[in-house]
Amino acid sequence: EEIARIIGCGAVKYAELSQNRMTDYKFAWDRMLSLQGNTAPYLINAYVRTRAIFRKLGEDFAMPAALQITEDAERGLAMKLAQFAEATHDILIDHRPNTLATYLFELADCYHSFYEACHVLNSTGITRDTRLTLCQATSRVLKQGLNLLGIQTTERM
Repeated sequence: EEIARIIGCGAVKYAELSQNRMTDYKFAWDRMLSLQGNTAPYLINAYVRTRAIFRKLGEDFAMPAALQITEDAERGLAMKLAQFAEATHDILIDHRPNTLATYLFELADCYHSFYEACHVLNSTGITRDTRLTLCQATSRVLKQGLNLLGIQTTERM
């Protein structure tokens, strides 16, 4: 019940905040609650996936001193993560939360692509450490970004 409340409230807030405030939108539950596309459930699902990896890991993870990014999906995710400071700065300048929402959607998209292309827990050595670091950073940025929009996250869906 708590998860449903978080998803439902987040879906409504996100639908409102993801639109440019100067445009109208049509209220549609089906679209708002979809696990596909630019919706809160899609973003929260990306967050849940990051947390599931660390639950399965079953041990504390300390970020390594060095990373080795070799795959395109890793590179794309790392580059998108690096844009978080700019995305939060932009919202302060133009007072448009939809710019942060767009960034978070793009980040979730990058993470889902990374998740499908790069095995995290089955990898080894520096590759595994790099991928776990990308998952941890994605988790933190999604949680922080959604929090800035007033949207709660949940560890499971």
